[in-house]
Amino acid sequence: MSNLKTVLVLCTGNSCRSQMGEAILNHDLAGLVRGISAGTSPQPKVADGAIEALKLAGLPTDGLTPKTFEAVMHEDIDLVVSVCDNARETCPVFPRPVKRIHVGFHDPHGEPLDSFIAVRDDIRTRLVPAVRDALGL
Repeated sequence: MSNLKTVLVLCTGNSCRSQMGEAILNHDLAGLVRGISAGTSPQPKVADGAIEALKLAGLPTDGLTPKTFEAVMHEDIDLVVSVCDNARETCPVFPRPVKRIHVGFHDPHGEPLDSFIAVRDDIRTRLVPAVRDALGL
């Protein structure tokens, strides 16, 4: 378990894109990566559309909850991936040097479920290989 790389998926609200990124990384890179997510200004709950899009793909949603980046600062993070421009610009300073990349995704809030599904699929298509490349997996 100690060889797992911890990847923080960072967004502003930590209610959609970063939550989907966390779930997808934990599923698609199981045994290699432990995905966690946080926000610079978290919302009160994960977006219903994000939860539904994950469930429709057979991905687990248990334990997904918005949290601040301060809540994960104690983690031994190997890679920070910002998934929205605001999070990239306001990315916090971590206690030790951490590799950072940015892979931006459309924000589907307020849009129909099809938009959440499209973003989920885009995250799976672009985030997983970007994390593999960044960590040399």
